Amino acid sequence: MPACEYDIAILGGGPVGSALALLLARAARDPARIALLRADPAPGTAAAAAGDPRVLALNHGSRVLLDGLRAWPAHAAEIHTIHVSQRARLGRTLIRREDFGVPQLGNVAAYSALHAALENRVAQSGVTVLGGAAARIAGQDADGVAISRGDGTVRSALAVQADGTAQPDVRRGYGQDAVLTAVTAEQPRTGWAWERFTPQGPLALLPHPCGAGRYAVVWCCAPERARQLGALDDEAFSEALSHTFGTRMGRLRVDAPRHVAPLFLNVRRRLVEGRCVAVGNAAQTLHPVAGQGLNLGLRDAARLAQALAPWQSGTAADPAALLAGFASARRGDRWITAALTDTLPRIFATGLAPVEHACGLALLAMDVAAPLRAPLARQLLHGRRV
Repeated sequence: MPACEYDIAILGGGPVGSALALLLARAARDPARIALLRADPAPGTAAAAAGDPRVLALNHGSRVLLDGLRAWPAHAAEIHTIHVSQRARLGRTLIRREDFGVPQLGNVAAYSALHAALENRVAQSGVTVLGGAAARIAGQDADGVAISRGDGTVRSALAVQADGTAQPDVRRGYGQDAVLTAVTAEQPRTGWAWERFTPQGPLALLPHPCGAGRYAVVWCCAPERARQLGALDDEAFSEALSHTFGTRMGRLRVDAPRHVAPLFLNVRRRLVEGRCVAVGNAAQTLHPVAGQGLNLGLRDAARLAQALAPWQSGTAADPAALLAGFASARRGDRWITAALTDTLPRIFATGLAPVEHACGLALLAMDVAAPLRAPLARQLLHGRRV
């Protein structure tokens, strides 16, 4: 059997894959035995262009993790208060940082800034970085995994899939697309993030890392409506958004291109298959409500690195039991987060008045009774960690 060139190969050089590489390197006797396989972006794509428009919501737990890796981006907008409401119905709730004794509930960072910070730290870590064509798992045996790349095949004792979307063991379409853009508010509220549920889906406004009263917009609605919104001129789109969001921040004026993306839930039931492990988007793809996808992926990475530390240090000869423990430890957090992000956009968009009124009463109850909103707030802050 061919010898393994690497101890661990990570397929995917996005934020989750890069963070995992850094976490594993801290326990590795030789970080060069960890390979991070990054696919070169295709020419003309957003990822290939300077000024990638994507922004990422990072909760308090993710901030602590990235600070520990010294990979926090230079610029990020802070979230001090989260305002949750539903359009044309009773009820709203506020989640404040003061309730939990933290400097901020979360942050919003540009994807390009976070990726650059992680790339810089990976370059200093001693991890082997392999670029080129997208890698895929070609097969595995009792001793290792064969990974196919554009210029040949490499072998690794373990392989971690951190790219792409989850295998659709559990799949759900929402009948919603997301319209992504950025706006400037006439009367901005510093440090406030907004989640407003509408009959067609949630509308989120997040403080933009560029500052100056800007907000990143994630507007979820029916696909036909999303296409219409994408085709409007800037003035008409700004009018439609301001009407849907309301007057809390005055007039909202779009100042960035719009992108439309379909929304769905994909969850992989089994994270471990022999010597192959899935984390991040390769393990689960979630609805963007509450911005939980990346945060959940970073928790996957942190727990996997913790589980594999004895094997990396040589105190455990066989990683099988450690991988099984990792999968077991991640089960609760993954399914709770998936259930939360799956239920919220559907229950607020039933179109049934009794259900929507009940949702409004629930928001009102959480607003007046801190113990009722604490479980939701803690999940948003740091998820369930084992």
